[in-house]
Amino acid sequence: MGKKVIIDEEECMGCEACIEIAPEVFQFNGEKAYVVKEDVSDEGLIQEAMDSCPASCIKIE
Repeated sequence: MGKKVIIDEEECMGCEACIEIAPEVFQFNGEKAYVVKEDVSDEGLIQEAMDSCPASCIKIE
């Protein structure tokens, strides 16, 4: 099984940084970000989103 990206929506601050970096992976529901594409096809892009997240709520499993 491949790697999956997850976001702890409880911890998300709604800054939208991850959405700006990877809109094909993350979307915004008006308050929080959520994952729309769990498959990690570009780990570098996901890592950039993880590094930009002030809540540190994005992870790769």
